[in-house]
Order: sequence, then C-alpha cells, then structure tokens
Amino acid sequence: MPLLVKICGITSMLAMETALDAGADMVGLVFFAKSPRNVSLATACTLSGRTCGRAAVVALTVDPSDDFITEVMANLKPDLIQLHGQETPQRVADIRQRFKVRAMKVIGVADKADLDVVPAYAAVSDLLLLDAKPPKTAEALPGGNGLPFDWRLVAGLDPGRPVMLSGGLDPDNVADAIRLTRLSGVDVSSGVESAPGVKDPDKIRAFVAAARQAAAAAAGAGDKR
Repeated sequence: MPLLVKICGITSMLAMETALDAGADMVGLVFFAKSPRNVSLATACTLSGRTCGRAAVVALTVDPSDDFITEVMANLKPDLIQLHGQETPQRVADIRQRFKVRAMKVIGVADKADLDVVPAYAAVSDLLLLDAKPPKTAEALPGGNGLPFDWRLVAGLDPGRPVMLSGGLDPDNVADAIRLTRLSGVDVSSGVESAPGVKDPDKIRAFVAAARQAAAAAAGAGDKR
C-alpha cells in the first residue's frame, strides 16, 4: 500500500491548507488541554471543513470519556479516533464497536519490551502508531515531544495492521526513518513547527515531499529485487 503521511496537531487554517495542498493523507486535530496544539471542538470543526475528502480527519484524544467521544462523533465526525493515553485493548475494542469509528492506538516505545503489547492492540485497532515513550517528568506530554526512539526496534514490524511511525521525525530524517523501518506511514507534529503549536508551511511541504521521495525510492528498489 502507498505510504501514509500524517500531519498532526494542526491549529490554523494556513497549516490545514498547506497540509492538504502538500498531499498529506491524514490531518490530526488534538483534544488534550495540556498540549500547545489543543483546539476546541468548534475550531476543529472549522478546520476539518476544508478537507472535503482530500485527507482523513483524525481526532487525537487521551483516555477520552464516552461523553466526549459522543460529542466529537456528533460534531466533528472524524474518520479515525487516535487513542493516545493508557487505553487497554478492551477499551479500544469498546470504543471502536460502540461508536462505529476506526481506531488508531498509540504505543509508546523506549525499548524492545514495549512492543510486547503490539499483538493485543493490533487485534482491536485499525491502525497502530508507534511513538517515542515520553520522558518521566510531570510536564511531559503523551506525544508531540519531538523525541525519537531507536527505529531499529521496529524495522519491518508487521502485526497484520498498518503501522505508522512517530516521534522526532522532521524533513531531514524522515527519509532515513522510512528506509530503515519500512512501516506503513509516518506521523509528524513538532518536527514541522517553528514554535510549539505553530506549524511552518515550508517544513510541512518539505516533510511530505521527502517522505514521498523516500517511499518512491524504496518501491523502486523493491521492484529491482
């Protein structure tokens, strides 16, 4: 399947339009009050109105309540809900079934042992996203910290579901990440910003272009083999 490219943490119409024009497959809207990328539901609905089917809308949540998911589904109607908290496999399955929405579960990775949960989450999720496990500090966010992990840990990982890579990606290293991991997609947030929560249009365009070029090169190399 073609490489999936997701631009997450969009907070402005300029960033949304740039991501769409650059050819992003997914655009992420963050619902987490502690994040500099947090948006209100009203703002999220306005931003998502520009997608017009050009990219999948992803609602990023952290241990959401049923009431909040109900509100998001009724108003935003996202294509996917991203679960970025401590949701158990059973909780992921319940959300997916109850709300009839595709679910992307985020798994924090710091070492090989963190991947032990992959099969359980793959069984109940539509997609998985592997992100760097946040530092053990009170102010650390569950994602968007701009930190990479050892990509060699997940090279060639295939749990029977699309797997996306996140954590410390930017226009300069995304090609290396794609070549090394051979995963289904890449997700970027802070790596295309000029300041926390402020997306840089040039960086968005550069990221998507670099990812597409790396994917095309990898596909060409595979054909030759």
